[in-house]
Amino acid sequence: MQETGFSAEPNKLGASVGDFVVENKEYYNKEFSHIQAATQFPWSWNKMAALAGPFWAAGRGIWGYFWTFMVLEILAFVQIGKGLWGELGADKLERAQRLTGKYEGLYEKAETARLANDLVGAQSITTRADNLKKVVERLFEEATAAAADATFYLVIGLVLLVVLRIVQGFYANLRYEKQYLEWRADSRVAFGFNWKWVAFGVVLWLAIVPLTIYRFTIGRVAEWLKPWVLDFPIEKKQYFSPISRWMEEGFDWLSNEFGDVFDTVVVVIRWILDGLETIFVGTPWPVVFTVILVTAWRLAGPRVAIFTAASLAYLGMVGLWETSMITVALLGAAAFLCVLMGIPLGIWFGKSRRAYNTALPVLDFMQTMPAFVYLIPIIAFFGTGKPPGVLATIIFGMPPVIRLTALGMRGVPENTKEAAIAFGCTKWTLLKDVEIPLAMPSIMTGINQTILMCLSMVVIASLIGADGLGKDVLEALQYAAKGQGMLAGLAILLCAMVIDRIIQGHYRRSTSKH
Repeated sequence: MQETGFSAEPNKLGASVGDFVVENKEYYNKEFSHIQAATQFPWSWNKMAALAGPFWAAGRGIWGYFWTFMVLEILAFVQIGKGLWGELGADKLERAQRLTGKYEGLYEKAETARLANDLVGAQSITTRADNLKKVVERLFEEATAAAADATFYLVIGLVLLVVLRIVQGFYANLRYEKQYLEWRADSRVAFGFNWKWVAFGVVLWLAIVPLTIYRFTIGRVAEWLKPWVLDFPIEKKQYFSPISRWMEEGFDWLSNEFGDVFDTVVVVIRWILDGLETIFVGTPWPVVFTVILVTAWRLAGPRVAIFTAASLAYLGMVGLWETSMITVALLGAAAFLCVLMGIPLGIWFGKSRRAYNTALPVLDFMQTMPAFVYLIPIIAFFGTGKPPGVLATIIFGMPPVIRLTALGMRGVPENTKEAAIAFGCTKWTLLKDVEIPLAMPSIMTGINQTILMCLSMVVIASLIGADGLGKDVLEALQYAAKGQGMLAGLAILLCAMVIDRIIQGHYRRSTSKH
């Protein structure tokens, strides 16, 4: 049998392990050899890791291990703290004692009313006192039951802590052997045992664990400590309100100073929308149905055409044809503008790393900002209606096509570009005939993602007056009309699938011919 791992060159590799671990060389050399030679799960036990827990990992510089098991052990310590000094049910007991004084006071008032011959008032007060007394009795029962659970939490915490330490005992050498292999490939990886790392781990543990246990067990934080434990010391109104007012004034200033620019953008988008709505909504539905079906057949093939026919038939049968065509017009305008601007930007970013790094924070902002937030500046600058809805959709839907186009351009092999240039390609020919065709799979994926994100945003844009299927979904949410919401949602799904199948099908057919 061929020897592998440490057994192949025991002296050399043993010295290598010694250089890595620094301390306990023989032990780790033996355990690493066992792990390397194992054909099944290598059972290896590290007593120090089981006893010291995360601090063993800190001393060895395995910080991912340290943080993972420290957080898991906090869960165990919290349960132990609840069992030992958590005062379970103390809040209910305090409330019960407070209510006891109230219902006793009510009984005294009822007795006073009886002495004054106000029997009706006395009866009413007595009823309230009896109800409060029942609440108090129930709270005492719950407090007693909660206090009885203290032993349960203590046992659960101890068992969890023991299990975690056992897991660490079996896992430590496996993880350390992996770090050894990383160290052999990269000498910058932490090695040896360092007491300074242990001290740093202890400091982190003391800064996190005791305060967390105290917060989740006793819960009564001292007044001087309360702002730092429960509340950040800066109040919301201190900076939030002035900054928000300043931003509102900025929006108002921009709206007043550049109103003509914003109006021009709205007019341009309205032209595109009016043209698309004339095609999809104004044209008789049999004509639209036939044109879409023939287009699907010619571009994507018979299977996509059959699916398209079934989808369009559904839209007509449930009475959502017109609203669906409005949604398609909104989606078409937004997706067209996204692709028109996004692909050139993606090509530029793919060729210029500096431009991409500059634009990356903007793309992250566009893609991660909650969709509803986009509606705020859109309303401030462009008002409400369909064109502002398209603008919000463009902002939300453009990043995928830019990112994936840039990714595809960067993925074109350099040797291919060098060969094309050697055969006399100009920059334009290289871009048109080499780079874009090779990047096309990534570009098509970006277009697909942009269409889907535009469709989701078109629905949200119904909140600012963008009609279509989004309006039906919004009404379903307002009135809890479950059937209406599901039918409209299915219509949105079919619209997206038809558009995506036609575009992707056309791309697949065109590439299969070459």
